Amino acid sequence: MTEQQTHNMEYNSSKERLIIPEYGRNVQMLINHAKTIEDIEEKQKFIERIVHLMMQMHPQNKNMEDYKEKLWKHVFKIAEFELDDIKVPEGMERPTVEIDKKKPEPLAYPDSAARFRHYGKNIQIMIAKAIEMEDEEKKNQFATVIGNYMKMAYRTWNREHYVSDEVIIQDLDKLSDGKLVLDENTFLDTLTNSNRQRKKKPSHSHGRDYGHHRGKKGGGRKKRY
Repeated sequence: MTEQQTHNMEYNSSKERLIIPEYGRNVQMLINHAKTIEDIEEKQKFIERIVHLMMQMHPQNKNMEDYKEKLWKHVFKIAEFELDDIKVPEGMERPTVEIDKKKPEPLAYPDSAARFRHYGKNIQIMIAKAIEMEDEEKKNQFATVIGNYMKMAYRTWNREHYVSDEVIIQDLDKLSDGKLVLDENTFLDTLTNSNRQRKKKPSHSHGRDYGHHRGKKGGGRKKRY
């Protein structure tokens, strides 16, 4: 390698830090160049062309809701928010450092979901649907189905321990905030027993069937000649 080649080499570690790497160094260089344009109208058009270029780089996202707004936010972030004279599309909130640094409020993880996660995520959806039912008879029937499902899920999750119907009824009461209350004599083994019967159902071997039919047809020993 010649001295000239060594002099022209430039490592990524020595280059300017990429603020949003997914758009590459060229886009960042274009945005930095836009910041130096003095003519406001020309600068506006140049930034708009950059946004269009960024959209072409990821065409699969162009139909996503608010995708164009996201691109404008990224342009301002790459420009380190030094685009005071640039107009954003109508109806869009102007990106600022404060908005960019603002973090969403953490979602509180419901205690009930954590305590009863062995019943699975779908149980919450089923309970919510049952609570909305206006017909009391149908609501009670659906609540019984949910109770059966909960018992089956519990036994699948923990095969070594027996769970009583009373425990399931209490858990359903807690999960529904007291809006789904089953009678203490409700039978909750319907789904569990149904699964057991499927597993115990005998399967006929093709080999045995074949031998059985041969015995019927030919029967006895083969004749010797």
